[in-house]
Amino acid sequence: MPVYYTPEHEWVAVEGDRATIGITDHAQEQLGDVVFVELPEVGKKVSKGDDCAVVESVKAASDVFAPISGEVVEANEALADSPGMVNEDAEKGAWFYKLRIGNPAELEELMDRDAYDAHLATLD
Repeated sequence: MPVYYTPEHEWVAVEGDRATIGITDHAQEQLGDVVFVELPEVGKKVSKGDDCAVVESVKAASDVFAPISGEVVEANEALADSPGMVNEDAEKGAWFYKLRIGNPAELEELMDRDAYDAHLATLD
């Protein structure tokens, strides 16, 4: 399953015509203890760059942007009850939502893990 990354610290795991989206481990470290997550509604159509979700920590609130266009087909309701999962498992179990991919060509604009790691190195 290929995984892509954005400069805004979202990850996208692709399986067939579906994409699972969350925030990276780096993002959750910057946020600190996550206390609230607002998820998109199933059925919502999003365009690349739209704000789709909100993650709040003891430090700040941040928008989670749509890295690609599509339709929300599932939201991780477990995060509503246990937002701290984001701190524990940001890049696997604490995914935010799943999309039916609207434009697969947009994936080509995202980074692979090596490019994302190089991007992180420029932030220090």
